[in-house]
Amino acid sequence: MLSVTNLSLQYGNKHLFRDLSVQVHPEDRIGLVGVNGTGKSTLLKIICGEQETDPGTVNRASWFTVAYLPQEVTISLGRRTLFEEAETAFADVLRAQADLEAVSEELASVSSDDPRLADLLKRQGGLQQLVEGRDVFTIRPQIERILTGLGFSAADLKKEVRSFSGGWIMRLLLAKLLLQKPSLLLLDEPTNHLDLDSLTWLEDFLQQYQGAIVVISHDRAFLDRLTSTTWELSLGRLTVYRGNYSKYLKEKEERLTIERAAYANQQAMIKQTERFIERFRSKSTKARQVQSRIKQLEKLERIELSETERQVRFSFPPAAPSGKQVLELKNLGKKYGDHTVFSGVDLTLNRGDKLAVVGVNGAGKTTLLKIIAGQEPATGEVRLGHNVILTYFGQHQAQELAPGLTVLYTVYHAAEDKTMTQVRSLLGAFLFSGDEVDKRVQVLSGGEKSRVALASMLVRPANLMLLDEPTNHLDITSQEVLQDAMAQYEGTIIVVSHNRFFVNSFVNRVLEVRDGRATLYEGNVEDYLDRRRREMEAAAEKKKETGRAGTNRNRPQDSPGRVRDKKELRRLKAQKRARQAARLKPLKQQAERAEELIRQLESRKQELERLMADPDLYRDQEKWAGTSREYAALERRLERQYGIWEDAQEKIEALLAD
Repeated sequence: MLSVTNLSLQYGNKHLFRDLSVQVHPEDRIGLVGVNGTGKSTLLKIICGEQETDPGTVNRASWFTVAYLPQEVTISLGRRTLFEEAETAFADVLRAQADLEAVSEELASVSSDDPRLADLLKRQGGLQQLVEGRDVFTIRPQIERILTGLGFSAADLKKEVRSFSGGWIMRLLLAKLLLQKPSLLLLDEPTNHLDLDSLTWLEDFLQQYQGAIVVISHDRAFLDRLTSTTWELSLGRLTVYRGNYSKYLKEKEERLTIERAAYANQQAMIKQTERFIERFRSKSTKARQVQSRIKQLEKLERIELSETERQVRFSFPPAAPSGKQVLELKNLGKKYGDHTVFSGVDLTLNRGDKLAVVGVNGAGKTTLLKIIAGQEPATGEVRLGHNVILTYFGQHQAQELAPGLTVLYTVYHAAEDKTMTQVRSLLGAFLFSGDEVDKRVQVLSGGEKSRVALASMLVRPANLMLLDEPTNHLDITSQEVLQDAMAQYEGTIIVVSHNRFFVNSFVNRVLEVRDGRATLYEGNVEDYLDRRRREMEAAAEKKKETGRAGTNRNRPQDSPGRVRDKKELRRLKAQKRARQAARLKPLKQQAERAEELIRQLESRKQELERLMADPDLYRDQEKWAGTSREYAALERRLERQYGIWEDAQEKIEALLAD
């Protein structure tokens, strides 16, 4: 368990945190949310010890290990291969294995009356426990499984790490954290560099993860699927909500509604009391009542409305309507030397179409947009329709802004026919007001740069927008404003984004770029993912059936001469039983472990229920809160163990039925 107590942090006049206290328990799934600049990343750095704070502010149990994945990282890369670098995640256990071998050799030469025997046996036991706990004998398959899940190929394992781009380096760092299996994973925007395939794999992996997780993410779908608790950072204070992001939004609105109603009622009562005091203050017959009302107001605990963060607000400027057919691609192809990115791409888009381009990293999504925007040469044809006005927002647009220019002049230079006053008004909608418009781009945060880049695009009206990862570094609230604007936009959109919730509500077509080909799907991203899932399941089933058919054809008993050989039949049956027993053993062990843990958890659950049935518990708020949290965490663990047990039982039954 880890706790943060009375954390306060101030930069100049700005209070980043005010007496912040919070706890993390084993197997918690926590989403940390808040607009950009509220201190989410800083809080994670403090929790993991990367940023110092007052002694005693952060406390953790001795067994509770913490690992942190930052949003961006700069590292010096050596000459290790990808596999060798991933293997460093097991450095401690590999050292322990070497120590264990040395201790075992020493024990072999020690007599039973040697005084060192007890210490050596104790050390051997501790090292053995560490080695077995980290599955040292399955290090290679563990590494291959996680690297493959995060999008690396088998050929990548032998490549030097320094040959990979920054996005792939971030995937490697994430893989190392997952391999370390800490008690608490702190993840700051882990989905930023992932494509849809890797993102789906990561979700599935983290849902089964045995430790606790605190994650910052601007991907609402990711938070909804993974988290069961939400921490909201706002104006220096942290509020805990039970539930994922969608439930948090609902509960927050309910809380605010109750708060506003209570505030309105109290204000009405105060005004009524003040009118009574003012009216009868000079009347001696009412003096006692007046004094009573004055004391009542003095003792009254005033309700204060929660402050709210400023929000981005905008809509896309109207542009001249295009012709019915906006874009046509014919036999489009792109090569870099001998490497074919894609070929034979055909696509027609009509006015009002909103297309999401998806595919694994490196498939050519960004290249396709650059070709359409006229920034990359290619074979084939790109035809724009009548009166099409195109604008392009690149994936690294925010990083490509001139660092020496101010916010105001950056957007003003991008505008074609806007006055300085109009540009100031637009920047106000993007949360740049007063002196903030005179900040130079080089001092802005990632989120602020993204807002400037978006504002620069908005000052140029267009009826065909090409957007490459437009939500990078935007907080969820800003994303939702952009999402609504895109849904209302009357022009045509082509967007590359790994953020499913963002694109899902406004796209009506999906173009998948995979293995050098492009396939068009009708519907939104969820429709596309469902169809892909069904296709993969059908392919896996077909492969299984083909394998079974091949096995049946090659079985020795299919030969009449072998069938008549009873000894051979008995041998084959014995081999089958042995294979079945070997496959059953780990499943039975898994089911037994889950069963034992379920028994322990059920026992503890009954104890907690007896405690919670005692009215005295509710008189001690701290004790009640702790019991309630333990009960909620226990229920989640029970649900997870029941799932593990059921999955193991299903596999056992399937094997026995085979």
